[in-house]
Amino acid sequence: MRNNPWETIKLSDYESHMKLQSVMQLQALNEMMKEQLWAYPVQSVMILGIAGGNGLEHVSLEKYRAVYGVDVNETYLREVRKRYQGLEDILHCLCLDLRTESAALPSAELLIANLLVEYIGYDCFQGIVTRVRPKVVSCGIQVDTGEAFVSESPYLHTFDGLGDIHSQIDAAELTGHMCAVGYTHLSTEEYPLPNGKKLLQIDFEAIEES
Repeated sequence: MRNNPWETIKLSDYESHMKLQSVMQLQALNEMMKEQLWAYPVQSVMILGIAGGNGLEHVSLEKYRAVYGVDVNETYLREVRKRYQGLEDILHCLCLDLRTESAALPSAELLIANLLVEYIGYDCFQGIVTRVRPKVVSCGIQVDTGEAFVSESPYLHTFDGLGDIHSQIDAAELTGHMCAVGYTHLSTEEYPLPNGKKLLQIDFEAIEES
């Protein structure tokens, strides 16, 4: 039986919080997703923790043959299907708790995990990468600034349950875990936020076997 706090958070509350002018993470993640989707010569992508599909408008039907959107909240996925009906021929929504159900994941050339590793941990993420075996992995993480991981807002208490599953992710430690499963660091890009926080986009490439 699942017991994941993300299943009880309303999408409207999540998105309203994330797009506040004092937070601006929805906007930063949209910009990041555009970069992630276009940076590499791939035809399939898996997006972990897709929520309401922020950034899917950047998917090109000429470039992509398959887009897998994964989330633990079925209500989120229903909204994704509704919002992006133009992608229905290539969009596959998978309702899975990645902590326990990652064995059901298919393969994809590009794996995107933005603000996701924080909620499943390094070891679980390693298992997912090994299962999906993408050519490129692109992670968006929030840099530890000593502030609370959820920014102050009228929606703050909506996220009270997340503290039970959230862990701060360190860029160097993430890189080490990726190296351990056969990936090398490609690039890191910063996305500053208005409240002093910032997001990092860290990309990794599979090491070709000789």
